[in-house]
Formats: sequence, structure tokens, C-alpha cells
Amino acid sequence: MTPSAVESPAGLIITGCTVLTHDDQEEAVFLEDAAVVVRDGVVAEVTDAASVAGRTADEWIDARGQVALPGLINCHTHAPMAALRGLAEDLPTEAWFNDVVWPVESNLSERDVTLGALLACAEMIRAGVTCFADHYFAMDAVAEVVTACGMRALLGEAYFSSQGPQGREKSLEFALRHRGEAGGRITTALAPHAPYTVDDADLAATAELARAHGLPVHLHAAENRDQTEASLARHGATPVEVLHRTGVLDTDVLIAHGTGIVESDLPLLAHARGRTAVATAPRGYLKFAWPTTTPVRALRDIGVPVGLATDGAASNNSLDVWESMALTSLIQKSTEGDPRWLTSRQALHHATLQSARAVGLEGGIGRIAPGHRADLVLVDLTGPHTQPVHDLAATLVHSARSADVRTTVVDGRVLMRDRRLLVIDVAEVVRELDERLPALVDRGHGRRIQEYDT
Repeated sequence: MTPSAVESPAGLIITGCTVLTHDDQEEAVFLEDAAVVVRDGVVAEVTDAASVAGRTADEWIDARGQVALPGLINCHTHAPMAALRGLAEDLPTEAWFNDVVWPVESNLSERDVTLGALLACAEMIRAGVTCFADHYFAMDAVAEVVTACGMRALLGEAYFSSQGPQGREKSLEFALRHRGEAGGRITTALAPHAPYTVDDADLAATAELARAHGLPVHLHAAENRDQTEASLARHGATPVEVLHRTGVLDTDVLIAHGTGIVESDLPLLAHARGRTAVATAPRGYLKFAWPTTTPVRALRDIGVPVGLATDGAASNNSLDVWESMALTSLIQKSTEGDPRWLTSRQALHHATLQSARAVGLEGGIGRIAPGHRADLVLVDLTGPHTQPVHDLAATLVHSARSADVRTTVVDGRVLMRDRRLLVIDVAEVVRELDERLPALVDRGHGRRIQEYDT
């Protein structure tokens, strides 16, 4: 494209950087000394730096020494649980839920959810995350935070069958009311918690609602091998088989974790009628000492995309998708006994295109390409820990860190520039959250919102 004399200024021009793009085969291609031109929140051009010399823009970023990547996507988290970071440590899964998290969550107010979500969004923006898939309670508050801070999100109001039909109805009402908000930055899903807390009747009803309203389903399933074995013992079916028989696999479904997916589940996932994806959050699996991890290679072989995730900060302590990318590569190598799998370029594919597919936004995000939303980050590789660069993909996955992200852009809006967060007052959030913590973490009441007994 050659600018005309009457062409209006671009919204944003980023120049002098190396840009990660993808060719027609979805292979990563690094364009050096490149420029990205953004208009109306959309990437208009990816070109060479010389071609933008002399152009005008509302905002101009000189990104020499930096790499422009598609913004990272956190494909499964519970953003408000940032308020519970470090509260339930060194516990097995059942005690983590029953003794700490579910008693504390019975105290949650909407303001607690707001503050936790603000803290989480600040952390994610600083770590180069531009979009997240959230599954929690009081999600009206999270939608308000997303709208205000400029991020992109797939949001779902979680529910249990113990809530009665009101839980499912509230999840639907939330999804319909907020779908397309924030200028399209908010998409929504139905969010049953899991097959062990949502019965078959509710799952079947959810699947019918998803089909009727064109909504995806986001839930936990086959989180670990114990859940799969318990489901087989009690119901004669794995959690994935439950999703199949209730019709959930006939919808577009995002399955969180899936470390309990077994070989007999693979044909069901391969032939699911809807778009099926899995989100993997490896740090938490290590922390809980789960014996298996998400079977990324087996899922790849049947065409199921695996997106990167962190889960909530109460279990993971971090919302750092950059760390998830490196851990996914390393753990897959160890699990498969094969250093040739998962390569750095494959890890970048999971972090970009596969994560965009997982949250149902392929074609809109996950690439830096004309026509895609301008969700991107600039990463500084001038530090000693990233030099010299022999293999740029390996440097990004295994040497760079989230703290190397200098600038974060969503929909063409700069949310962080040169490590300065522009959209959230973190000090004020922390101050108010600290005041509320004693009431939030009190467990003396003896209540819990649910029982973990798989």
C-alpha cells in the first residue's frame, strides 16, 4: 500500500522491530527491520521500516531492538482469584478446595471480585497477555474491569448444579447480556463448573442452550487422572464420555486442563461436532503433583488445538503465560521422552494461533497480519540473558521472560508503554484489597460453596 497525499494519519505506527508473522502453512516467519501500521484498532500493514518513513500517526513507537509478537492469550483462568494468591499452599487438590478455597469463596463480595480482577488484569498486561478466558462468579464485575482496562476476554458465569436451575439461568443471562460488549472485546460462554459438580441433566440443558444461542461452553473436565478414575467407578464413563453423552461435545467447547484425558477419549474428541479445544496450565499440575499432564501430542494428532493457560493465581501463584509457554515445551519433552518435541516454534504456535482457536477468536487475533485486531506486544531482547540470539524462536521461548515485555497493545490502544502501566492504578487496588483481606479470608463460619469429592 502506498499512502496518498490525502491519507489520514494512522492510529499507531510501530517501526524498526522484528515482527513474528505466519506464512500460509502457519509457520513462524520473522521479518526484520519491519513496521506495523494500525488503523481503527486493526493491523493495516506489516511492511518494512523504510516504507513508513515520513508518514504521520496519532502515536509512533520506535521499537528498535524489540520483537513484535501477537499478544499472549490466557486460555483458562479465574482472574479474581488473584486476591487469594498464596493462601492455600502445599496442599493436595481435595484439601486445597475443601479446607481453604471453597470456604473463602463463600465470603466473596462483588467488590472483592472487582479488586481481584483489576490486580489480575494489571499482572497480565505487564506480562504481555492481551486476552483471557475467565470462568468465575460475579462476572458482571469482571466485565466492567475488562471494559475499563482495555483487555480482551471470553467471560463465563460459573455455576454448580447445587444452585438449582437458577445457576444455569444466570450463566445464560450473563452470556447474552454481555456478548459483544466493550466494542467487541468481550465474548461470552456458558460456564458449567465441571462434570463432577454439574449433573448430566444440567450439562444436557447447557448444551441445548449453547446450540440455541450460538454460545460456546467453557468448563473443567478430566482435570486429573483421579477425576477420570472416580468418574469411571461411579458413572461407568470418563468425564469426556460424559460430555459426549450429554451433547456438550456437539457445541464449541473449551476444556480446561484435560490431564486426565485417556486414550479411549481421543476418538470422541476427534469426531466432536463442535469446535473442541483444551487449555493447558502446566505450573499448577506440577504444584499439585499430578502424575500426568495435558496430552498435547495426542491431541495434536487428532486435530484438537491446545491453548496456553495459567489457571487462577490461587493455584498457580502466577498469571504468566510466558512461563506456561516454556513449561509446556519442557514438560512435553520430558513426558514424551523426546527432546525434538515440543520445539520452540511449536510452542510459539500454541501461544499464538492455537490459543486464538481455543478461545474462538481465530481470524481476529493470534497473528500480526492485515485485517487482524491490533493485539500485540513488544519484547526487549537487548538484555544479557537474551544475548546472543542464534535461534530467535528459542530465545523467545526459553530465554526471554514476561518482564522483557516493554509495551502491550490491544485493539490498537497502548495499555502499557515502556513498562509503564497506563490503565490501572495498582497501588490503589492493593491498598483497598489489603483492607478487605481479613474478612475475605475468614474461615471461621464453617461454610463452603461446594464439596470436592470426585
